[in-house]
Amino acid sequence: MEPQSQSVKLEVPLSLGRYHISEEYGFLLPNPLEALPDHYKPWMEIALRLPHLIENRQLRAHVYRMPLLDCRFLKSYREQRLAHMALAAITMGFVWQEGEGQPQKVLPRSLAIPFVEVSRNLGLPPILVHSDLVLTNWTKRNPEGPLEISNLETIISFPGGESLRGFILVTVLVEKAAVPGLKALVQGMEAIRQHSQYTLLEALQQLRLSIQDITRALAQMHDYVDPDIFYSVIRIFLSGWKDNPAMPVGLVYEGVATEPLKYSGGSAAQSSVLHAFDEFLGIEHCKESVGFLHRMRDYMPPSHKAFLEDLHAAPSLRDYILASGPGDCLMAYNQCVEALVELRSYHINVVARYIISAATRARSRGLTHPLPHALEDRGTGGTAMLSFLKSVREKTMEALLCPGA
Repeated sequence: MEPQSQSVKLEVPLSLGRYHISEEYGFLLPNPLEALPDHYKPWMEIALRLPHLIENRQLRAHVYRMPLLDCRFLKSYREQRLAHMALAAITMGFVWQEGEGQPQKVLPRSLAIPFVEVSRNLGLPPILVHSDLVLTNWTKRNPEGPLEISNLETIISFPGGESLRGFILVTVLVEKAAVPGLKALVQGMEAIRQHSQYTLLEALQQLRLSIQDITRALAQMHDYVDPDIFYSVIRIFLSGWKDNPAMPVGLVYEGVATEPLKYSGGSAAQSSVLHAFDEFLGIEHCKESVGFLHRMRDYMPPSHKAFLEDLHAAPSLRDYILASGPGDCLMAYNQCVEALVELRSYHINVVARYIISAATRARSRGLTHPLPHALEDRGTGGTAMLSFLKSVREKTMEALLCPGA
């Protein structure tokens, strides 16, 4: 079960530790486990061989032979997180082994029952989420070395080779780049409580630098991830069974529910980073976007979701700056918003390259089944991608404050 996190009263200073957010790693799980107790060897033996088993069309046969294991021997929170990642990865491979044209629509009880139990203990849905693929899925080759691609490795993988590794680990670096920004949020909220303009200015300047570092980290995607491999090989294993034409009724979790269940696939919106920045800066998105973004919070570890809710309930930074009038803080606030607009513009360009352009090339080469064409303008989380991302960017731009406001 996730460590308990208490919702703070507004007069109590925010602290990252209260929400199980690391001062060094942010939302990343520090030093994730790579092995489970021997009782769960059948899970890990499959999970650690997923690329081979999927590429050789052997995964489903292995899953059908899996024993039904009792979850009570998972003692620690970190063991629960590794178990969720392993079972989630096996589930994605099992469902999508044969591609979008032949998804498996029933998850066998030996996989479904423990997966749902671990998910309930953690407060996460029984599907692969950002906290599995990224936050829990990294390890240092040299424990004393830096957090850089050359010193990082994934724990669990899918087909996609170096591009899959790059996609996961560049996203790890994006999360790491956000850490100074998360610290700045806490510093900024305390500055508002203390009515300290100087401290608030420092926090806003640090937040801007962090957002710019995130954009630079994201740019490494182009160095490590081939767009055609991402689109044609990797993307399917991040797809869910909600708002997906390939699985319109969802997935049956045998032994858990008789009716199919629907869950969204992986999405950048499951990262808590930009949610936190939006809450602090007071950026309000349109109703449709808010509905999706808030639904994605149910795919986050509950303590991270609680952090976002408490940021929302805290005194308004925008109101404080407006009440303070023109000055350095207002200018620094606008620079944060501008940096966030630039990050969102860059993300749109990445999506255009890795999804839209790659889809066009795949179609021209006759590589796609008719079903992916229906998914081309939708993210693996089920949104109409470009219209959603552009709306989010436009609303971010609208948050800029006029000096004379």
